[in-house]
Amino acid sequence: MERVLVIKATAGEDAPERCNQAFTVAAAAVASGVQVSLWLTGEASWMAVPGRAEQFSLPHAAPLNELLDVVLSAGRVTVCTQCAARRSLTEDDLVKGVRIAGAPTFVEEVMAEGAKALVY
Repeated sequence: MERVLVIKATAGEDAPERCNQAFTVAAAAVASGVQVSLWLTGEASWMAVPGRAEQFSLPHAAPLNELLDVVLSAGRVTVCTQCAARRSLTEDDLVKGVRIAGAPTFVEEVMAEGAKALVY
């Protein structure tokens, strides 16, 4: 059975430690060979916009843009459909490789056999 980890980040610059924790765990899981799906919701949605992760700063933490690159290298990153719409974001506004998908897709991923889900 394939190991799958679905991580939902609900915070961005409004709660930087929670945001960074989600990205750190996602990148560590990718580096460990785990299949990762990172969902960006709420204020975390902004981290998928080019330049925003580079501007994010948290002392004693890995740069968010580098963590995002690791996840994109072997995992999947998704921005919530409603969260994107509330911020007037389309896939053209996002970092290459980031998709927009909704709750049915999220539920399908977390309910898959062998999937584990974390929310930050």
